[in-house]
Amino acid sequence: MENAVKIPLSERINLRIIIFVAVVVALVGAPLYIYLDSRLSGGIKNHGDYLEVDLKAMSNFPFDQINGTVNDIPQRFRDLNGKRVMVEGEIWAPNSAGSELQNFELVYSIAKCCFSGPPQIQHFVQSKSVKGKVPYYSGLVRVVGTLHVNVQKAGGQVSSVYQLQVESVDPV
Repeated sequence: MENAVKIPLSERINLRIIIFVAVVVALVGAPLYIYLDSRLSGGIKNHGDYLEVDLKAMSNFPFDQINGTVNDIPQRFRDLNGKRVMVEGEIWAPNSAGSELQNFELVYSIAKCCFSGPPQIQHFVQSKSVKGKVPYYSGLVRVVGTLHVNVQKAGGQVSSVYQLQVESVDPV
C-alpha cells in the first residue's frame, strides 16, 4: 500500500470555508439565542432600577375577554404590578391626530399583533404620560414607566389588563 499524503490543516481550511461556517452559525445561532433568551428569562430581565419586559411574552397567554380576572394573568406578570419597567413596542392612538399624546395604547407590533385571531385586550397596554404630553413616534419606541396589572371592566367586558404610567418615550 502506498502511503497517503496528508495535506496540512492550514491548506485544507481557507477563507471561504471560514466565511461559510460563520454565516451558517449566525443564521442558526442568532434565532436560537433569541428564542432561548426569551424562554429562560420568561420575558423579564432585571436591569437594576428597572425591569425590561417583553411585550409579546407579556400578552401571549389565553385570557377570557368578558369574564377574565387578575388571577387569569400569569404570576410572573402579576408580580410586575407597581414596578418600574422598560418596554419596546409601537404606539397605537386611533383617537389622536396630533404630534403629541397624553394617552395611547402600546402594543408589541401593530402589523404582527394578531395572526391567531382578533386582537385580545392583553395585547394592549393603556399608557398615560405622567409628565404632560409625549411626542408621537411611528415605528418602534422604548417606553419607561410604572406598570400596573389590574383588570378593569367597562360595558360588561374587560377593557384593560395593563396600565402604564409613562415617564419617557424614545424612538428605537
